Amino acid sequence: MRALLVHLRKLVAIAVVASMCFSCSNAFLPSLENNPWEIVHLDTEATFSDVAFTDDSSHGWLVGNRNTLMETKDGGETWEPRSLDLGDQNYTFTSVSFVGNEGWVAGQPRILLHTKDGGETWERVPLSDKLPGKPFLITALKPQEAELATDVGAVYRSKDGGKNWKALVLGAVGVVRNMSRDDSGSYAAVSSRGNFYSVWTPGELEWQPYNRQSSRRLQNIGFDEGGGLWVLERGGQIQFSPTGKDEDWQDPITPEFASSWGFLDASYRTPEELWISGGSGTLYVSPDSGETWYKDADVSDVPSNLYRIVFNTPEQGFVLGQNGYLLRYTGGTAA
Repeated sequence: MRALLVHLRKLVAIAVVASMCFSCSNAFLPSLENNPWEIVHLDTEATFSDVAFTDDSSHGWLVGNRNTLMETKDGGETWEPRSLDLGDQNYTFTSVSFVGNEGWVAGQPRILLHTKDGGETWERVPLSDKLPGKPFLITALKPQEAELATDVGAVYRSKDGGKNWKALVLGAVGVVRNMSRDDSGSYAAVSSRGNFYSVWTPGELEWQPYNRQSSRRLQNIGFDEGGGLWVLERGGQIQFSPTGKDEDWQDPITPEFASSWGFLDASYRTPEELWISGGSGTLYVSPDSGETWYKDADVSDVPSNLYRIVFNTPEQGFVLGQNGYLLRYTGGTAA
């Protein structure tokens, strides 16, 4: 009799859980009717980190680990590897940025490259041994002017093509997992363990740290076009602060409860259309800033984690993965 009661209790518990799941509108997301992404597989085992284009939207550069530097002249339909004489050191290029034909590539351990002719030639920019941390994010601002951020939150600016650098922040924030910069020059970073996030705005001398708003560790952080913030949290959650202020964080959103893959990056294609990428081909989109969500099932079989989303313009975007995989935005209505 006791065994029967235990069995019945288990059945009741299963039924309750099942009813809860099926009552959730986002237990399983609907799929996009039209997939706007082309799957591209290049002949490399590299994991890609960043992509940027010159003023000519057809001419761009793709970077990653294993000294990976690739060039396209047809808007990303095809890519050709470019090799540089960097000695025996194996570098991971983490960031690339262009203004016109002047471009920069930053990487680890401690490398910075500069071109003035669209990548026809690259020169190595010497970096001081006293540089706090390793180059993490490079931003081309205008001719001869660029901003370099390291993986401990040091921020420097050069106005003479990298010959001299001026520190913009007095104190470092500590080793970061991810870092973003908006068009105003503000930075946001997630600590290496995901315990807290930090924000720095131009004119301030120090980073301002903040505790995470959820019990889940943070994975990534970034800006929307209005200066608001989003954070990705472990377990497939995203959270928004429309003003970017710590006190304005909204409740966390789980786009799909049934998903077991974590989120890795997010990016706005338009002020309302937000894409999220994650492990094992995970790709979601919200056409209304997080109110409703769709899953791009057509790319779920891509054998790669999707680490980075970059939109150079609303019409040109890429999702960067590993083992030579990337997605190229081909246009059209997403949802």
